[in-house]
Amino acid sequence: MLDADIVVVGAGAAGLSLAHRLPARASPRAVSSVVLVDPPPGPLRPPRRTWCFWEAGPGRFDPAATASWEWLRVHGRDGRAVRRHIAPTRYKMIRSDDFEALVERDLKDRPGLRRVEAVVGAVTGLPDATVRVAATDAAGAPVDLRARWVFDSRPPDRLPAARTRLLQHFRGWFVRTERPVFEPDTVDLMDFRTAQPARGLSFGYVLPTGRHTALVEYTEFGPEPLTTEAYDRALADYAGRVLRTGATEVLSAEQGVIPMTDAVFDRRAGSCDRVFRIGVAGGATRASTGYTFAAVQRQSEAVARAVRAGRPPVPPAPHPARARLMDAVLLRALDTGRVDGPDLFFRLFDRVPADRLLRFLDGRSRLYEDLAVGLRVPVRPMLRTAAELPWVRRRHLPVH
Repeated sequence: MLDADIVVVGAGAAGLSLAHRLPARASPRAVSSVVLVDPPPGPLRPPRRTWCFWEAGPGRFDPAATASWEWLRVHGRDGRAVRRHIAPTRYKMIRSDDFEALVERDLKDRPGLRRVEAVVGAVTGLPDATVRVAATDAAGAPVDLRARWVFDSRPPDRLPAARTRLLQHFRGWFVRTERPVFEPDTVDLMDFRTAQPARGLSFGYVLPTGRHTALVEYTEFGPEPLTTEAYDRALADYAGRVLRTGATEVLSAEQGVIPMTDAVFDRRAGSCDRVFRIGVAGGATRASTGYTFAAVQRQSEAVARAVRAGRPPVPPAPHPARARLMDAVLLRALDTGRVDGPDLFFRLFDRVPADRLLRFLDGRSRLYEDLAVGLRVPVRPMLRTAAELPWVRRRHLPVH
């Protein structure tokens, strides 16, 4: 049996971010050994993906960033555009391959860190206040680990009970165009000139990396994902009709589904008080936007601080309670059709100062700022939704 102070299950964004922050050697009370467990190459490893977030000043993972921008733009369905300068904050884009390469380089030969390729099965609390992690390696041989603390980032088999569940589902093309059609200094965060679905909303999303290159995504908030063919038709329509890209080469593509739900994610796994869920499994995804990466970093840093101080490393809630309540109201208002999604989001970017809106979206705004933002949305349907929310029964809904 391999013993460690901490076992981190999963080497995606959450697992690698936590391992990157955990001290290699600290005070006698703090952690001295970490085991990072990742499944062998195959279907259990997540596909390549891109993460975006906003951050003021230099950041921990800037060397892995593909690009960053200080201008954001939102287009309404009627073609009106709102362009906002967000400096000193920058909107940053990191591709998973670059992120993993940076973290793995930093972790290489770190004292007290071991990496294991294995598929984790049961995680069980033991009478001696340790945790047993049972796993199997690529050859089928058992791998037994025992730790003081376990952080599990594996996605849940099903979501916790919720009142509302929408899916943010998308497909993106990394493209190169023959003529210069992109604005390298500006992200098109939401472009509602896409064909809107019967239920939910859709928008285009453009992350330019040059005059001729960009990540162009088609995104929907809705009940079910589309087929790859349907995404490609929507992307072709958006690129050709709206962006007028002309002759375009698709270099690569990525596709994903992010649950947007008011479910309450338990940061503890089962009855064991030494096993914690982190990342998406621990509720790091912001229900109203789908952003996850920044919350993962906040949570990882809080855990690492507790470890350095010799305190129980309990992950904090990724988002404040007031932000979760506002997300629940917004999700239900969108799902019931009481508010027009494209109009609501355009109105927010048009009428709320950029710095205040970013604090609001990050869950860092004060109560008076939340109230000021609330006055910029359709008040009557939102109040009606808030009033009925306590009476709506929570139920288990499929992940997708």
